[in-house]
Amino acid sequence: MEGFLGAIRGIAQESGFNGLFEDPRYLIMICVACVLLYLAIVKQFEPLLLLPIAFGMLLANLPGAGIIHMEYFLTESGHPDFMQVLNNGGLADMLYLGVKLGIYPPLIFLGIGTMTDFSPLISNPASLLLGAAAQLGIFFTYWGAKMLGFTGAEAGSIGIIGGADGPTAIFVTTKLAPHLLGAIAVAAYSYMALVPIIQPPIMRALTTHKERSIVMTQLRPVSKTEKVIFPIMCTILISLILPTAAPLVGMLMLGNLMKESGVVDRICKTAGNELMNIITIFLGLSVGCTTSGDTFLTWQTVKIIGLGLVAFSFGTSGGVMLGKLMCVLTKGKVNPLIGAAGVSAVPMAARVAQKVGQKENPQNFLLMHAMGPNVAGVIGSAVAAGILINMLG
Repeated sequence: MEGFLGAIRGIAQESGFNGLFEDPRYLIMICVACVLLYLAIVKQFEPLLLLPIAFGMLLANLPGAGIIHMEYFLTESGHPDFMQVLNNGGLADMLYLGVKLGIYPPLIFLGIGTMTDFSPLISNPASLLLGAAAQLGIFFTYWGAKMLGFTGAEAGSIGIIGGADGPTAIFVTTKLAPHLLGAIAVAAYSYMALVPIIQPPIMRALTTHKERSIVMTQLRPVSKTEKVIFPIMCTILISLILPTAAPLVGMLMLGNLMKESGVVDRICKTAGNELMNIITIFLGLSVGCTTSGDTFLTWQTVKIIGLGLVAFSFGTSGGVMLGKLMCVLTKGKVNPLIGAAGVSAVPMAARVAQKVGQKENPQNFLLMHAMGPNVAGVIGSAVAAGILINMLG
């Protein structure tokens, strides 16, 4: 009997419940994971990535599970300890290699490229300026983070949240500040999911009823030749000017070229469906597994969440303010609301511009006009990522 009771005590001491009592931070993180799962499943906030991220967070905070070993990746050399990963690592360690080596984000961009129509941008090249203006939040927040005591590399990783592009934020963070990956990824995807809530008040505060009511003329048709040449020229020009942006921009444009050329339908469908779905699962789960309570629940994380909101807000403001300037220069032909779509949250930000504009004027149809700055924002965030990695890496 005594041996049986001793075995029970041993099991109790080794169980995860004992770990929860020893460090309540794990219990808090489990609750946070459940809240994120609720938002993904019930509210459908970015569920494709928020759900696997939240479940990864849940797994990472089950004491004793040892789902991932971040010490294998956060080494003094900055490179993963491949021998430890191969010999002692588990599933999450193997999957996280794709994040650490910068493999998953470019493949996500490949899939995005197959689903992106650059016609609105080609038809109205001025949209590129709105996409660039919406990156203001990235560089403004970089200096704000520096003032709060973050290093240059950490500040760059935090600032990229303002691009409202999750894969780009993950790509930059793994290069510059991998120890902040969990907090930055959660902040980036949370704010992307909250685009319909965060953007409208900013858009209304910075514009007048008259500006929001402007009806824009129909965009010109774009030929297939233009659609095919555009991704090729973008890849050449951007990669020559900023080689560090080539992995993201190159994969984005390859996906788009496969779509527009019309000669590789089979692999185009695979890249946009099966491959992207698989990578999304791997990326979300492995990133979620980095959010352990002992490293995530810090004042540093609170600062990152706050700075992420600042980055996103200033990105939206930058696009709207340039939209107002273009409205003045064109004598009322540009609706400033489309500038808010310059953040890289495709197509959600464009839909928000359409919704706000139509509320002011039922005859207003801004969706296609807003898609120009929106896809320009995807390119802009990749370029901003290249600049930050080049400056701080």
